[in-house]
Amino acid sequence: MLDFKDTNFSWVGVLLWMIVIFCFSAQPANQSAGLSSKITQVMISIIEKWTPLDITTFLEEEKKELIHHIIRKMAHILLYFVLGFLITNAFRNNEKMEGVTLVFAFLICLFYAFSDEFHQLYVPGRSGQIKDVFIDSGGSFLGISGYYIIFKFKKKNFGSLYN
Repeated sequence: MLDFKDTNFSWVGVLLWMIVIFCFSAQPANQSAGLSSKITQVMISIIEKWTPLDITTFLEEEKKELIHHIIRKMAHILLYFVLGFLITNAFRNNEKMEGVTLVFAFLICLFYAFSDEFHQLYVPGRSGQIKDVFIDSGGSFLGISGYYIIFKFKKKNFGSLYN
């Protein structure tokens, strides 16, 4: 039976998530842009359903590109949010959560963000960008912080169940 508190299981989850990030980063630019363009179209259609206006007629191409850009950067934040959360969970399952654990979790995420951007230098049409490392690091920080907050809340309210 799978035990989600098992340290090895937790680190396998981290490794699998790193593979997911690597696969997204390995997509050539046209394939990656195509995926995010589909997501942009879905978001615009959702907005149209909530508003009485035909939003696509009001959006100039620059605004559509801005929405597309925001969605791409939000994907960075989401991917690294999950990575930070998973790494913090793996450390938590290994020992009590301490400040040094949170720092190590962030450093692992930061290193992976740098390596991810370096990897993109060798993918057709892609480029490694330092601003994406900052965005990824921000997502990691939010994931680590979110885990820490949830852990502290559960420990405070449910006591020894989460020690």
